[in-house]
Amino acid sequence: MLVMSETENPAFLVGHADWLADGAAIARVREAVFIREQGVPEALEWETIDALCEWFAAWLDGGIVGIARLAPDHRIGRMAVLPEWRGRGIGSALLEAVLDRAEEKGLRQVTLHAQSHAVPFYGRFGFRPVGDEFLEADIPHRLMTRKIEAPE
Repeated sequence: MLVMSETENPAFLVGHADWLADGAAIARVREAVFIREQGVPEALEWETIDALCEWFAAWLDGGIVGIARLAPDHRIGRMAVLPEWRGRGIGSALLEAVLDRAEEKGLRQVTLHAQSHAVPFYGRFGFRPVGDEFLEADIPHRLMTRKIEAPE
């Protein structure tokens, strides 16, 4: 899907990413956002589940500037947009792409671990917090769930 940024050009493209072909570019975004910016220890960032997930990316000027994944357990994760590209609708477009895929797969519910500051962002997409705040990689998070309505 081609998505025009609402705040300024240029356009970005959001769609499926291939772990084998795009893994290095996905890793660069994860390293920039999670490891360098947020201080997540490298040992916690890289997971064997990565190759089993469906990955989504936002491409701009031929490079990946944002990512998200849908894990086999129906959990959305690793949502990240490079700092210089935030506020342009890329995160929203990525989340919509993942939710569209969840619906295509016939999933009835998806979950995610939202960083606490991002709870309002996910709330705009119908996610609801469940339980208390918890620490993940020393960052406050909330478990959030969203039901997927069956297509008519």
